[in-house]
Amino acid sequence: MLRRFIIALMLAMVLVVGVAEGQNQTTPAATASAPANNDYSKSESWLCRPGRQDACAVDMTTTIVAANGKLTREKWAANPKAPIDCFYVYPTVSNDATPNSDMVAGPEELNVIRAQFARFGSQCRVYAPLYRQVTLTALRAFLAGRIVAVDLALGYNDVLDSWKYYLEHDNQGRGVVLIGHSQGSLVLTQLIKNEIDGRAVQSRIISALLLGTSLPVPKGKDVGGAFKHMPLCHSAKQTGCVITYASFRSNAPPPANSRFGKVAGENMVSGCTNPAALAGGSGELHAYLGARGSGVVAAELVQKFWVTPPQPIDTRFVSVPGLLTAECVSNEKGSYLAITVHGDPSDPRTDDITGDVVTNGTVLANWGLHLIDVNLAIGNLVEIVHQQSQTYLAANGKGHK
Repeated sequence: MLRRFIIALMLAMVLVVGVAEGQNQTTPAATASAPANNDYSKSESWLCRPGRQDACAVDMTTTIVAANGKLTREKWAANPKAPIDCFYVYPTVSNDATPNSDMVAGPEELNVIRAQFARFGSQCRVYAPLYRQVTLTALRAFLAGRIVAVDLALGYNDVLDSWKYYLEHDNQGRGVVLIGHSQGSLVLTQLIKNEIDGRAVQSRIISALLLGTSLPVPKGKDVGGAFKHMPLCHSAKQTGCVITYASFRSNAPPPANSRFGKVAGENMVSGCTNPAALAGGSGELHAYLGARGSGVVAAELVQKFWVTPPQPIDTRFVSVPGLLTAECVSNEKGSYLAITVHGDPSDPRTDDITGDVVTNGTVLANWGLHLIDVNLAIGNLVEIVHQQSQTYLAANGKGHK
């Protein structure tokens, strides 16, 4: 029986996409002739692959900003012998002038790899396909009420082709973590529904990190909504499960017109798993934030300084131990990850962070902290992947690496 899979592409897209299981659709305005498939045997079809000097081979050195104003440097290194893989699908970042992006990586694709994915290279071999995503150009046109010829199936089909190529030529039976944000999470959700959930390949899925999205689950349950066999994670020792959330400031919960935290369907809620405390409750976030602000879209707030008096920071990232905590909240406003900033006016460190979506100087509360969903918890997520990988390897007789 055909079931409608409704995708709301948020920062990725504000379009509603109907995709029937086993079928792909395009908008009426799309061209009649189907574009040619990408060739994922070609190196240039990938942003990241193991053993290359590519988008993932970047400097992840971080400045740690202590509450007392002291700055220290934290080094980072990839693990070329990592025993597991990570497969990443990036959010909407393309500034291409066309409704669907081309297959040439621009600065925006390279930057989002650095911000959201390269850090996982300490735990896994990294794979990140280029795909012909719906662009920011299409998003702006849609918001302006203009009809554009968007091919809504194109990006999904690209990721599907890259996944099949990876399984056939690269996986070799290894465990794999799926990672996505926004449009990337929505594409991966569809991929899991169509190709993984309840199938033999599911045994290789260590976890799926579907971030910055609204994943339907039945109220009070962990499975049975978007997926039938992959539950929400409640422990870093649990494998074959899903981590998902959409972040909002605790003092600015989702408004009535929120783009996240709510899903359609009777007794269905948006899944929320707290990377800082998977078992429940509040926990400290191990964030890696852009040293100069969110750095995702043009309408960003820029972080002017991290300490007072200002000190120069020459790394791309900062970490702010003790400043941020998170807790999953579910109430009449929705189900979401509530972020609390523990600013102290008496210490020299900043009392707030940037990351809100801003247009013409106005914060768009219905987006929450969507721009930094991943950055807020990426340190926690990397550690969870490490622990999950140890559980997976032990369970599969491969020992601890």
